[in-house]
Amino acid sequence: MAEPAHPRTTPAVGFLYPGHSAEDDYPRLQRLLDESGTEVRLPLVHTDIGTDAHRVEALLEMGSAHRLADKVDEVKAAGIGAVVWACTSASFVFGWDGAREQVRELSTTAGLPASSTSFAFAHAVQALGAERVAVAATYPDDVAELFAGFLKSAGAEVVARQGSGIITAAEVGTWGRAEVLALAREGDHPEAQAVLLPDTALHTAAWIPQLEAELGKPVLTANQVTAWEGLRLLGVGARCPQLGTLFSPAD
Repeated sequence: MAEPAHPRTTPAVGFLYPGHSAEDDYPRLQRLLDESGTEVRLPLVHTDIGTDAHRVEALLEMGSAHRLADKVDEVKAAGIGAVVWACTSASFVFGWDGAREQVRELSTTAGLPASSTSFAFAHAVQALGAERVAVAATYPDDVAELFAGFLKSAGAEVVARQGSGIITAAEVGTWGRAEVLALAREGDHPEAQAVLLPDTALHTAAWIPQLEAELGKPVLTANQVTAWEGLRLLGVGARCPQLGTLFSPAD
């Protein structure tokens, strides 16, 4: 899918994305935003992930300061105004304080405002006013539990948590519409005010309205909230119904 062409004067947020799985969500996100009247560039640079595994030690190395710093100059060359570590598991695995330090180091290295997908979820839940959420994760149970703990640190009540036991991002990246819809349905809970799908390796950008229609509530997905967080850092508001409730703020 071709990325919409914009001059370099267009506001831009850069993403450091681990490996190759669902990075094609970002050109789609940019196109949908463009079609809704928000001109923004979303350049993406791949980081070296080391071992592709949803295991704690591998994730700590994947999100280490040196791996992120190695690609900062490359993403800055795209003329960005902010940078986001587009990974959930290799940010929340550090815990709340460790994830904050990760973002602080990234911001210092880049000389730009910075965030990560984990904080994108925390900020998006707060923006929706959701107090109770359900987590429908591709991860093994122990990693999904770490995400639930991160959300609790952000003040959210996690009323349901499901892990799918998938070890590699490469496998997650092969999932299509049917698997994503099933994941969301199975992870939902009647008391949840929003359902969270926390894996940037999961393709979701094409199906967010369908996910929300299926569940009858807001659905937050990793690449969706990562883009939203980047726009938040830039101070760019966006209304884009094709990206769900998060991008459809009340007047």
